[in-house]
Amino acid sequence: MDARFNLFENDVANRFTQRFANAGLVIHRSSLPRSAQELVSLRASQINGCGWCVDMHTKEAAAAGESAVRLHLVATWRESTVFTEAERAALALAEEGSRLADAHAGVSDETWEQVRTHYDDDQVAALVCLVALINAANRLAVIVHQKGGSYEAGQFAAAAG
Repeated sequence: MDARFNLFENDVANRFTQRFANAGLVIHRSSLPRSAQELVSLRASQINGCGWCVDMHTKEAAAAGESAVRLHLVATWRESTVFTEAERAALALAEEGSRLADAHAGVSDETWEQVRTHYDDDQVAALVCLVALINAANRLAVIVHQKGGSYEAGQFAAAAG
C-alpha cells in the first residue's frame, strides 16, 4: 500500500514536520547518550508498528556506530545481554511510556526509580521528551501509511535545517 498522504509535500505538514524536527534536535543535542536515544526511538517505533521510524532509527544508530547485534536485539532486550543497566532502564521507560493504553498505570515506580538511578535531571528530561516525541512521530507516520525503506542517515538533521 502506498502512503495515503505525503507529509513532506504539503505546505502545512511540511512546516509542522520541520518544527517537529527542530524539537527533536533539542533532545539530540542533550547529554542523553546518542545510543540510548536511538535505542529508545527504535523500541517505541517497533511497538507502534511504524516502519518509517524503525527504518530511520536503525539507520541513524548504525551510522552513529551502533552494532548490528544490538540493533537486532532491541525487540528482545529483556532476553539479551548486550545492553547496559542504564539502557535497560531507558528501554523499559520507552515501552511503558508507549503502551499507556495497555498498562493503565503508565510508567511503573520501579522503572522510574531505575531511570533516576542511571540518568541526571537533564537526561531524564530528554528521555521523557523523547518518548513523547517518538510516539507522536510514530502516529504521524502510521496514520498516513508512511513506509520504511527510503530513509537515508542524516535526513533528519537536514530536515531540521
